[in-house]
Amino acid sequence: MCASQQDVRDFLVYSFAEEQDFQQVLDICRDAFDGLDYMPVTFHRWLHEAGRLVFIARLKGRVVAMESVLMVDGGETVVFQGLRVAPDLRSRGIAGAIQGHITDHLRHLYPQVSAFRMSRGDQLSPQLMAKYRLIAKEAILSLCCEAEDLGLFVAELRSRLSSQCDSAPRRPVTLNQQQTETLILTDHVVSNLLPSKTIINNWEPLRPMEANMEILRRRGLTCIVDREFEPTAISLCTTPYAVPYRHDALYVNINIFGRSLASVCAVFLAQLEALLPSLHGYLIFYTYVDPDVWPGLHQTCRNKSNVSYFSDYCEELVLEKIL
Repeated sequence: MCASQQDVRDFLVYSFAEEQDFQQVLDICRDAFDGLDYMPVTFHRWLHEAGRLVFIARLKGRVVAMESVLMVDGGETVVFQGLRVAPDLRSRGIAGAIQGHITDHLRHLYPQVSAFRMSRGDQLSPQLMAKYRLIAKEAILSLCCEAEDLGLFVAELRSRLSSQCDSAPRRPVTLNQQQTETLILTDHVVSNLLPSKTIINNWEPLRPMEANMEILRRRGLTCIVDREFEPTAISLCTTPYAVPYRHDALYVNINIFGRSLASVCAVFLAQLEALLPSLHGYLIFYTYVDPDVWPGLHQTCRNKSNVSYFSDYCEELVLEKIL
């Protein structure tokens, strides 16, 4: 540990984030996630979300780091989300310092917490892997296009999937909130579809339990399944939200659980069809699937409709640490 790192950490001042910190938080997020950062649209909501604590670290009055935790699993687990460090101060121990502060805070005030959980991209440091165990993994297929080209892509995808069916394809079913909650807690879905028995929605890993259903309700998700009884694919889609990638860019997150390529493709198409009437501007879709399904979905999405792959193969890794 070098002296400069120690000096920086010694001068950090921690507090809960407040509304007036918004602009300084945005300042440390400017290059985050290649223009796909969700913080501009989630910061204010996070400050008021039940069960969430948002921390910031200041150095000489300047916000230099942020991290939040969300209480899940009936208060037994916290999910770390939103880690940001000022670009000019990275690799100086600040991320570990703010997480250490949060850990101490939780242990002191929330002794019932027995596990920490987080989702990360597939570039993990040895230090992180030494502290956490991998509990689930999803592969990410990313697509992008202008809104006016999405209709052509949907028609092309619909035609391709229809030609691959020996009989008339069954139409996927859109579930209401109560139907979604009932289905996602069934033994069939938990044991056969959820990765490592974990609900993952937009990088939030939750155990399939009644106490977590309120969190899903807040997210305003669209749930589409290939069939209502014992489905082979279940999908959760976020409401599109603005990201800084372009002035008119909208980001959509779709988590699909299931190992049948045909069923995954069917609910993916159904989600796009449901979104189609309301979308505008530049669209970026991140779809999360079982790694074994990714090659087939990637091949299926090859098109002549000006829809491109936004990035190469990557993964979301869900990590957990038992206290």
